[in-house]
Amino acid sequence: MKKLVYILCVLFGVMSCTNTSNERVVTEDYKFFNLAVDGWKSKQINQYINTINYTATEVPLHYYILKDNQNFEPKAIDSLYKLHKNERIVEIEFHHDEEKDLLGEAFTDLPYDKAVEYMSFKLDKDFQVITSSNDTIPCSGVLFERNFKVAPFKRALLYFGNIPENDQIQLLYNDQLFGNGIIKFNFKSTPLKL
Repeated sequence: MKKLVYILCVLFGVMSCTNTSNERVVTEDYKFFNLAVDGWKSKQINQYINTINYTATEVPLHYYILKDNQNFEPKAIDSLYKLHKNERIVEIEFHHDEEKDLLGEAFTDLPYDKAVEYMSFKLDKDFQVITSSNDTIPCSGVLFERNFKVAPFKRALLYFGNIPENDQIQLLYNDQLFGNGIIKFNFKSTPLKL
């Protein structure tokens, strides 16, 4: 009987030490967007799955408009905001925990140039937003920020339209590129002006 208990304890110890390949860790934080005079705080959600960090941040629309138009009149900025107030921009970053290039064939099962092509032209098909009014909005565009292996991450901006200004969103990512399934990012608040 003592041998059986000992064997069970050893088996339990070995089983608990094995690394599970589908481990998911979700963390939430805030990212600050600052310009010369204005600043915003936005929720940043990170999900760690199979050695890859997926980080999504809702970009404040005022910040996005102002960062390239700081010399415009405030009236022009307000009219641009009113024109685009039902649009959302989400920044998504992919980062390997050992800073390996994620577009390599080891992670995507695609040649490098095809993985870059996927990030540039097909990534929008993998994303959609569920609004707090239960509407499903497909991604209307993606801007893949190529960094030519200078930075240890890959970043893309996702664009969504027809979302009421004060609706909360949940970003759904059906990960076809790295094969990690459906990943959900639940934004419970909109960006806050500081």
